Amino acid sequence: MTTITKTSINVAIIGVGNCASSLVQGIYYYGADRKGDASGLMHEYLGGYKASDINITAAFDIDKRKVGKDVSEALFTAPNCTKVFHKDVPHQGVTVKMGAILDGYSDHMASYPDERRFMPLDAPEPSKADIVRELKDANVDVMMNYLPVGSQHATEFYAECALEAGVSFVNNIPVFIASNPVWAERFEKAGLPIIGDDIKAQLGATIVHRVLTDLFAKRGVALDRTYQLNTGGNTDFLNMKNQTRLASKKTSKTEAVQSVAAERIDDENIHVGPSDYVAWQNDNKVCFLRMEGRLFGDVPMNIELRLSVEDSPNSAGVAIDTVRCAKVAMDRGQSGVIEGPSAYFCKHPPVQHTDDVARLMTEASLLVASSRLLARLMFQK
Repeated sequence: MTTITKTSINVAIIGVGNCASSLVQGIYYYGADRKGDASGLMHEYLGGYKASDINITAAFDIDKRKVGKDVSEALFTAPNCTKVFHKDVPHQGVTVKMGAILDGYSDHMASYPDERRFMPLDAPEPSKADIVRELKDANVDVMMNYLPVGSQHATEFYAECALEAGVSFVNNIPVFIASNPVWAERFEKAGLPIIGDDIKAQLGATIVHRVLTDLFAKRGVALDRTYQLNTGGNTDFLNMKNQTRLASKKTSKTEAVQSVAAERIDDENIHVGPSDYVAWQNDNKVCFLRMEGRLFGDVPMNIELRLSVEDSPNSAGVAIDTVRCAKVAMDRGQSGVIEGPSAYFCKHPPVQHTDDVARLMTEASLLVASSRLLARLMFQK
């Protein structure tokens, strides 16, 4: 079978934290030496692109320990604490540039030890024009937003930069851009794809909670109440110690579960959200899940589950898939919210679908893209 390949995908990373580290490690982990092994990815080739076709050509951060370093070094610099599963990330020739701070940093983090908290660089912040110029100079195709939870103004700033630079936007955090009709329309009018909001993990707390909730609905079990309690020790959990930054996160995770319930659960009977920061867990995330329901004859039942995962690698494969879907959408001239991938890869898309339906939608769009590419290549021959 002829392998279908395209050109590379140039990516800008906003926030060189644990998730970015896992993403870039994964790009090289799934290189030529693992040909044919797509475990952790939707497909080895997706719309004609493989993981190793992704190039990091621009990166922005605000931590003084990362700004000015090559991306390959910054990925493994404190406060990053994720598992290193591929340490041989080559020199990228891409320097981490100072980003805009805005609300991308919470003051409460100053009270924690240096190796745990952000340490913002005391330097002039770039203007929108500066970022747009960097994106254009780096020939960026897709911008990956990895800012901390609660970074509303900072996310909107970079979304503006993406629009002006002509760059596709993937919003991995629970700040509502793709699911905001105003922003969605702006990307559509600009002729640019957007995927979001709030990335799902490969097998994380929310996706497990969704699948079990959907199972209750399909098997006719009444779900009366449920909670999902999560603990972790990375900077994401540390940042979320500030409760004022959690509103959109709780909404995103809660609606991801509510959307697949047979009947909407009363607010007082559902709790889905971050619970506490446990420093020694580092990037390990532990979920405690309980679901209480009623079987035939209203006989009560309950499920309790404990899930332990490395948080950042758990989302990295999904991130690689979203990057490739965003580039495929650009290749096809699609604009605005890309519905299938947004519903399949994100917790808070504009339109919620069950995961089965969302996957079928995504696969169908990719099949069309691959068929068109194959036809074009055969015609060129």
